[in-house]
Amino acid sequence: SVSPDKRRKMESALEQLKKYTVVVVDTGDFNAIEEYKPQDATTNPSLILAAAKMPAYQHLVEQAIKFGVANGGTEEEQVTNAMDKLFVTFGLEILKKIPGRVSTEVDARLSYDKEEMVSRAQRLISLYEEAGIGKERILIKLSSTWEGIQAGWELEEKHGIHCNMTLLFSFAQAVACAEAHVTLISPFVGRILDWYKENTERKNYEPQEDPGVLSVTKVYNYYKKFNYSTVVMGASFRNTGEVKALAGCDLLTISPVLLGELSQDHSAVTCSLTPEGAKECELEQIHLDEKTFRWLHNEDRMAVEKLSDGIRKFAADAIKLETMIKERMFNAKNGQ
Repeated sequence: SVSPDKRRKMESALEQLKKYTVVVVDTGDFNAIEEYKPQDATTNPSLILAAAKMPAYQHLVEQAIKFGVANGGTEEEQVTNAMDKLFVTFGLEILKKIPGRVSTEVDARLSYDKEEMVSRAQRLISLYEEAGIGKERILIKLSSTWEGIQAGWELEEKHGIHCNMTLLFSFAQAVACAEAHVTLISPFVGRILDWYKENTERKNYEPQEDPGVLSVTKVYNYYKKFNYSTVVMGASFRNTGEVKALAGCDLLTISPVLLGELSQDHSAVTCSLTPEGAKECELEQIHLDEKTFRWLHNEDRMAVEKLSDGIRKFAADAIKLETMIKERMFNAKNGQ
């Protein structure tokens, strides 16, 4: 029989990580999903834009455009319908390859419009249901603005639609999400690190001192200490050190590049985050109304800047995707 030490040496860091944490792949590329066999998958406008440019997925883009045109309305409505259909079509293909759930994002340009986010989320769910997929296999991604968090509460509470709150950088955002009883949050580890490297003298951090790792650790401990139902999915990693430092987190969504590195890495992975450890942490429970949330979030310069920046970047990629669809639609209508 193989000794535990030897077995560990044979196991990759990815295999060890999967014992402590649900591994999710962060991509719109189906081949990567097949290769790493994650439980769940996440997408966003940037990932869908990258995938939509790949020759292998042109038939999916065409399907979405046909759907947009067939549903009529103004050009703007046709493009919006085609965009929604494209996101759902990618989601449907991904669901064929994973046992769990796929996250599908509401347009970032709606980040400050609660009613429109709720409406768009219901539209995406109805497109999945028309294709035979129940809402239990979908997470709707919403920006973690105050309006987004309230949209998340309404979707969960009134419509039974599970939400993944994205672009999360501040402790205030995390607390408000927990109090809204959303299913899941995605704090952005790597983008927090990026900000500290750009805005302070320090350029290098060990994983245990990484500001993104510390931020997620605090949120995880707070949720477990005070028994919130919302789960934490660390996201946006810059290196495998960050990933391994968060072993034990409920879920981690990881890019194919870093999944590849983890599968080749045979160093020991130890569980850093546990519910038992969280209970011992010295954290005070707080409650946030809108005014308190906005003030606390505003006090965190990094979070304010990264949330705005993230919304702008996702919106820019949504516009690029829209432009691509408009051009294809025009060509299709004109027989080009």
